[in-house]
Amino acid sequence: MKIGLFFGSFNPIHTGHLIIASYMANFTELDKVWLVVSPHNPLKEKNDLIHVHDRLEMAKIATEDSRIEVSDVELKLPQPSYTIDTLTYLAEKYPQHEFSLIMGGDNLRSLKKWKNYEAILKYYKIFVYPRPGEDLGPWEGHSSIVITDTPLIEISATFIRKSIAAKKSVQFFIHDKVLDFIEKKGLYRKA
Repeated sequence: MKIGLFFGSFNPIHTGHLIIASYMANFTELDKVWLVVSPHNPLKEKNDLIHVHDRLEMAKIATEDSRIEVSDVELKLPQPSYTIDTLTYLAEKYPQHEFSLIMGGDNLRSLKKWKNYEAILKYYKIFVYPRPGEDLGPWEGHSSIVITDTPLIEISATFIRKSIAAKKSVQFFIHDKVLDFIEKKGLYRKA
């Protein structure tokens, strides 16, 4: 089975994430998408990150009844979690599957900063969704890169967090049950 791994902090998971995952599962050669909830991206600040188990639970709530699954694999691996280590672990544990990465054009731009990025490009396919203003030209035609026609989504988790802190409605930006979870737990209330 061809599985696309969509890594992220999902802090919180929102409609944009779900549209991208759904597009990849339904409009590419991938059979399934796994959302890999990352404890902490080594290239990002940690200060706004809520507990990983809350982020994992929100991702599970948002993906009920879909071809999208949620993976907690990075919680079981040494920290900080590097994509190449997770890919190696999954390839050894599930040799029957063919794993690929899903990433935004902005992440593709920083790929050369990743640990062992050459091995990622050598052994794994990367499905890229466009981001506004990103020039993917240098990667076009690369044998490991698939640039998709995923709809451009300009919703960010930062926008969601700031809106919740400012007591603004985020209905339709995130799944209703995820919003209920956030409200019940009082998440993201501090500015």
